[in-house]
Amino acid sequence: MTNAYILTLSCPDRTGIVHAVSGFLLERGGNIEEAAQYNDPDTGLFFMRVQFACDRLAAEQLRAELEQFAAPFGMTWKLHATRQPMRTVILVSREGHCLNDLLFRCKSGLLPVEVAAIISNHRDFYQLAASYNVPFHHIPVTAATKAHAEERQLEIIAAEKAELVVLARYMQILSDNLCRQLSGRAINIHHSFLPSFKGAKPYYQAHDRGVKLIGATAHYVTADLDEGPIIEQDVARVDHSHTVEDLTAVGRDTESQVLARAVKWHSEHRVLLNGHKTVVFK
Repeated sequence: MTNAYILTLSCPDRTGIVHAVSGFLLERGGNIEEAAQYNDPDTGLFFMRVQFACDRLAAEQLRAELEQFAAPFGMTWKLHATRQPMRTVILVSREGHCLNDLLFRCKSGLLPVEVAAIISNHRDFYQLAASYNVPFHHIPVTAATKAHAEERQLEIIAAEKAELVVLARYMQILSDNLCRQLSGRAINIHHSFLPSFKGAKPYYQAHDRGVKLIGATAHYVTADLDEGPIIEQDVARVDHSHTVEDLTAVGRDTESQVLARAVKWHSEHRVLLNGHKTVVFK
């Protein structure tokens, strides 16, 4: 069976990187199926994603030879086998539109993701989880139990060997420690209005101000609340005729679509970190 891989890398920009990577793969019997690259003029960094097939070398040998190849270029790189879907744990509270959308897309084969578990601080969606045959973990969170609850969450994530954690409208602020533990592999979704409304009942605030655009942002989780590197955003146009309920419905649809795209691109290894920003090879 031919093995399929995705190589992602970044390094200081210089001439000949694409040629060198292509030659490296060619010499080892690699057949490039998809390739994209970007050089950032602001940082002087080069980014590349290569999807290729190779049946001559096993992944362990490829990694060993890539280590030697990458050193002179100062490359940061990762090699991913594409045969298995990305194991994922979803965190949710009491708004289930993003959870339901992700579960349906996974079940339908639209996302290369395997949902290994659902964690919630409420019991609302245990039946939904059961209908998709996904383990459901109810972990209540209070100020007094927050540290213990996060320890339990990390235990589940580790036990499920999850590569990705998705906060699908999980309405708890993660501690700095948990953010560090999940760095680069946790995606959050939140509403982003123009102008932005924070706090309780954002759609009520938006309706009161008569906004014309509402939207959503998917980003990596960091200790800086809702300020992690942005993966995807989208907006929907609304007008004076929209009620609060209308805005909420439109906003939830937008949130679900934006989060699904971010999860898809991350699970296909299309997102590379570029400082506080991302490079997304769609």
